[in-house]
Amino acid sequence: MSRREKLREKILSGKHDKNLSLNDLVKFVGDVGLNTRSGKGSHIVISHPNIYEILNLQPTKDGKAKPYQVRRVRDFVKRYNLCPPPTTA
Repeated sequence: MSRREKLREKILSGKHDKNLSLNDLVKFVGDVGLNTRSGKGSHIVISHPNIYEILNLQPTKDGKAKPYQVRRVRDFVKRYNLCPPPTTA
C-alpha cells in the first residue's frame, strides 16, 4: 500500500482526526481533484470547479489540521463522491 493510499484510508476512516497535519490534508484534497488556493493569512480555500460549496481550512499553532475541518473535508468528499474506492490488484 502506497503512502497516499495509507493517507486516504487514515482520513476516510475518521480514526485520526486529531492527529493529522494540515499538509497531509491538503495533499489528500489535491489527490481527490479539489483545488486549493490561499486565502487571508494562513487560511486555505478548497473548491471544486463543478460544486458551488467551498471549504476553508486553517492550521493550529503546531501545524495540525483542526479535527472538525478534517471531518468537513471527509463529509464533503463522501457527499459528492469524489473519492473512488481503492483499486485492488
